[in-house]
Amino acid sequence: MYLNTIQSAYGARKKPKRVGRGIGSTDGKTCGRGHKGQKARSGGFHKVGFEGGQMPLQRRLPKVGFTSHLKRFTSEVRISELNKVNGDLINLESLIQSNIVPVFTKKVKLIKSGIISRSVTVKGILVTEGAKAVIVAAGGKVEA
Repeated sequence: MYLNTIQSAYGARKKPKRVGRGIGSTDGKTCGRGHKGQKARSGGFHKVGFEGGQMPLQRRLPKVGFTSHLKRFTSEVRISELNKVNGDLINLESLIQSNIVPVFTKKVKLIKSGIISRSVTVKGILVTEGAKAVIVAAGGKVEA
């Protein structure tokens, strides 16, 4: 194979439309551009969304919503999911290893949802008051 023998696949290069070649060619005279006006002229264009000076739709509609950039790095974990973690110590690393939270998580919060069947030690994780009560009731403890 040589560089001078490489060709593009059949149909990859479409031939340009031949316009302005007389009445019988369908695209003669005005070449499909209609009569006069900005769009008929060469170089005649306007901005995307331009409505002739009228306030554009994207500016007429109100701005809504908000996406937090910190949301990517924070996770909520239910108490019932702690049963999947191997070992008694539960911290950010053990939650990542157990595939409970994504690898790029930086902050985790335990919430009261479900029950825990064993005593565990929670360290370096934010815990709600309800979740703390459930962990302590199961014989575990929460450390800062």
